Amino acid sequence: MSAQSRYESSWDLAKLDYFEVRDGRLVLAEPDKWRSFDSHTHLALSYALPNQVDLSMEHDRSETYLQPERPLDLDVYANKNLWPSDLKTMTRDLTLLSMTGYGMRRTHTLPNLLRDMSDTGVTHSLLLPIDFPVLSHNAETYLRLTRGQDRIICFGSVHPYATDVARKLDWQKAAGAWGVKVHPAVQLLRPDHPKCMKLYQMCAERNLMVLWHCGPVGIEPPMGRRRCQLPYYEPPIAENPDVTFILGHSGALQMDMALGLANRYPNVWLDLSSQGLRNIRRILSDGPTDRLLPGSDWPFYHQSLHLAKILIATEGAESLRPQVLWDNAARLFGLA
Repeated sequence: MSAQSRYESSWDLAKLDYFEVRDGRLVLAEPDKWRSFDSHTHLALSYALPNQVDLSMEHDRSETYLQPERPLDLDVYANKNLWPSDLKTMTRDLTLLSMTGYGMRRTHTLPNLLRDMSDTGVTHSLLLPIDFPVLSHNAETYLRLTRGQDRIICFGSVHPYATDVARKLDWQKAAGAWGVKVHPAVQLLRPDHPKCMKLYQMCAERNLMVLWHCGPVGIEPPMGRRRCQLPYYEPPIAENPDVTFILGHSGALQMDMALGLANRYPNVWLDLSSQGLRNIRRILSDGPTDRLLPGSDWPFYHQSLHLAKILIATEGAESLRPQVLWDNAARLFGLA
């Protein structure tokens, strides 16, 4: 088994025993052997106007922002594999085209997510909406779309500056939300902002988890980058011990500080999405292995990317694989 970290393309992962190319798609060779959970997924998001993407339509191919033809380095943070042209296309897709049904985002639908999950042995995914204070209904859209869908666990999203935060949280919980997604870099609030602190208190009262986008990723606007620095995450963790906080991306480019938080606070979980192979090995070695979650950040990246990292990182420690890929998430979300 090759433990290399660099590949000519994502298709090249088929050189590993874990993957193969089938019907033009990169799939897990033995999906029943490596059952897994995906703690970080999105569908097409929309702002200002109702979502123009038909989220119930299946397309032949999921157009991930990291295109499978690109050279792949598993050791680096995932977005370091994006070419400048990819970043430009992604930015256009997430901004100018966000009020339309066009672009790569048209393929970021529930049937495409479910198909890619099946290809890679992912039995359940956590779906994460992101909302603004007004003219934004992604949480409601996701929750209605996935009602009765037993392979999807859906979070809600309530911007701390929204009106009637308590009522919105109550509706989302009643609609099936397990928690809320908070994205300091996009929602433009530090995680320790007083409005955010009040939101966490409301989550504690309703037994709702919080999944943060945690840490700078290097490609966000400076205004957002300033608001997601790791020191801002510790006060809410310390002051809300009854809230389960999931650190999305394990602190991103500030992984060491996120690892420290997870080791100090038992209410902190780490979502491994986008982290490089080297950092995942470090987290597996020094972190709380019973509070780690695998994640892809689909549709930014295909699920094969994070699965390859975890499978390679656990070579020689195969007993960790079921715990990290499935058992931790099954315990957290009450899955059989």
